[in-house]
Amino acid sequence: MTQKPTPPPPSDDFWLFGYGSQKLTETGPYQKKDRRIPGYITGYVRRFWQASEDHRGTPLAPGRVVTLITHADYRHLLLPFSPTTTNTTITTLPSPPPEIVWGAAYHIPAPYVRTVQAYLDIREINGYSIQYTTFYPSSSSSSFSSDDASTTVPPIPDCMVYIGLPENPQFLGVQEAGDVAGVIAKSKGPSGENVEYLFMLERSLRELGERAGDEHVEDLARRVREMKERDRAEEGAGYGGGVVGEAIGGEVERVKSGSTSHEQEETEKC
Repeated sequence: MTQKPTPPPPSDDFWLFGYGSQKLTETGPYQKKDRRIPGYITGYVRRFWQASEDHRGTPLAPGRVVTLITHADYRHLLLPFSPTTTNTTITTLPSPPPEIVWGAAYHIPAPYVRTVQAYLDIREINGYSIQYTTFYPSSSSSSFSSDDASTTVPPIPDCMVYIGLPENPQFLGVQEAGDVAGVIAKSKGPSGENVEYLFMLERSLRELGERAGDEHVEDLARRVREMKERDRAEEGAGYGGGVVGEAIGGEVERVKSGSTSHEQEETEKC
């Protein structure tokens, strides 16, 4: 485990690990960097188990964004869903945590520390907290500066990372992948559609290299694309898309079969 005690906020230059779509596409404070290095950290797992009320969703309809979970917390969260216990809320157990989480480290120079820190403090309001861990540069990466010069960089021992701890109010706990995909497919917030966030992250990880793929992210992206394809097919059949299309399509099928729908309608209202 490479997680370390949280030191005071930086007063000088510092390194920041990016693992979500905003960070990997260098928006927000990441534009203030003078160096960006692809690489990874260990001891964490990336999951779309954090609610988003202020970026990719709303307070009434929160979207889903990624957070990092320590391996210890991840194993603890899965205990109630082990094969030896009875739990019907999760039908497919999440996969074992990967050994590493790929992303990029950004060096924030001293003149921009206060600006970046102010932005990150706003993020903390919505459930993210600071931790520090060791960042390992990719073996094929260099440190690219603003003038495109490059130098080899050793591991960075105190790289800042923002994560949503399990005790924060926006952390949702273990989630069924299909349910997460369904929320992402229909959510939208001030920063845009939730699907955009997911697809940007998937693309950004692919651009980091073949080894940087994330099974969890790729699985959700595949599920969302399948949902979108079904919606388009339903629209083509004249049912309309999404939940409305499914409801209309289902009713048409029940009429064709001659079955009554009263009992099912009552169940769906509960």
